Amino acid sequence: MIHFVLDGAGFYSAGGQTWSLTPGQMFIIYPNEPITYGADETHPWTYAWIGFRGIRAHALARECGFSKNQLVLPSPDQKLILKYIDKMLSHKQLSKANDLRRQAYLILLLAELAEHHEKLAAQNRKPLKYAYSTSVYVELAIEYIQETYHQGIGISDIAGNIGISRAYLNSAFQKELGMSAQNFLINYKMHKAANLLVSTSNSVKEVSNSVGYVDQLVFSKAFKKKFGMSPKNYKTHKEMMDKYNEKQIDDPV
Repeated sequence: MIHFVLDGAGFYSAGGQTWSLTPGQMFIIYPNEPITYGADETHPWTYAWIGFRGIRAHALARECGFSKNQLVLPSPDQKLILKYIDKMLSHKQLSKANDLRRQAYLILLLAELAEHHEKLAAQNRKPLKYAYSTSVYVELAIEYIQETYHQGIGISDIAGNIGISRAYLNSAFQKELGMSAQNFLINYKMHKAANLLVSTSNSVKEVSNSVGYVDQLVFSKAFKKKFGMSPKNYKTHKEMMDKYNEKQIDDPV
């Protein structure tokens, strides 16, 4: 259960610690943990709360910033919290549709808590603990590259699309593939370009644009670094080899 302090004051005790709580704070209660909490005698609090269980409950709590060592956190704006709780309460009648609606609003509320946690971590320059394995992030990054490589994307675009930092994206690629994300992106573009050069009649400039390079010179330098020859020479070499192979096939000797 997560409690959001809306007004007044109170206290929360768990794990040998006691916190004095005021508006703008939230605290979590884990199942089967001995705890005590109550209102301040002079200024009793008002709070809202949500409760949830399931196989992802602990993981969702972690994504919101909670852990057994971090039971109290700053909460997002009250209006945001109450908006989703009111939505849940407005669909309290028992029905399959309302059950799904309550779950949907709960997930939206938890998403706000997770985003709030990410913003606070960024402000405090604390590294985030990512929820998925590096292989998952690399797979998502490769899917994004395959779909958008022709749009001139960079590493920041890829990292931003899947919700991780540039540094973590690169470390994930190094761990899973033994190369940086930048090298993977360039290699992918170069192989796509090489295929276009030998399978179409497109000019070097057209091929350059097709793989996301606005500057043909930059493209040519990257291509030559990868394949040891310029795009033009690569295309000519392939055409000469094709003619040679055709001659060999047609020559009765």
